[in-house]
Amino acid sequence: MPKTSELASAGPFPPAEREAVYKAIFTRRDVRDQFLPDPVPDDVTRRLLEAAHSAPSVGLMQPWNFITIRDSAVRERVADAFADANEEAAAMFPAERQSKYRALKLEGIRKAPLNICVTCDRTRGGSVVLGRTHNSSMDLYSTVCAVQNLWLAARADGIGMGWVSIFRDADLKSILGIPDRIEIVAYLCLGYVDELYERPELEVKGWNRRLPLDEMIFEERWQGGI
Repeated sequence: MPKTSELASAGPFPPAEREAVYKAIFTRRDVRDQFLPDPVPDDVTRRLLEAAHSAPSVGLMQPWNFITIRDSAVRERVADAFADANEEAAAMFPAERQSKYRALKLEGIRKAPLNICVTCDRTRGGSVVLGRTHNSSMDLYSTVCAVQNLWLAARADGIGMGWVSIFRDADLKSILGIPDRIEIVAYLCLGYVDELYERPELEVKGWNRRLPLDEMIFEERWQGGI
């Protein structure tokens, strides 16, 4: 048993603090175009990364690293890599959806004053890691938890964040000097915002809709058909 001095209260938060947590969850948005030009101060960036680094990780392996990118020339190269991949992505959709796809704003690489690339070192912790013995993807899932922590902390600080996923990994690794063995999990754009969509932007613009929660919940076993 752990020493009493190593334990903390596990009771519920006071109502106002609980509501603040839920507010961050429910008002978080994927920001692409509402960024203000104000830089994110170093101490705020550090606070956000501390939140990310406090995420749960299987076997306490903490497989993540965070590359902060502020240089406009580097962001320009990343934006060009996105543009090339985005044109390929547009061609993958049915013809009737391509024009709508191209009309969507899907990144804020140049506009956001701070970009962060989140990576996963799949060798951290050695070849056998507690909790990853039967599911080799748990390190990737753990890194995604760090991204979510960062997103919610950013929302609480009035900082918008957008996740850019339309890249060829090889292009991004070349630009940022990332070794081949390291996995890129997320490329994030961050900056202060003074307004956010009340609903997800892709829902507002008619690309998709949020599914009803009741359709997502099964009891005791799978009930969604084969």
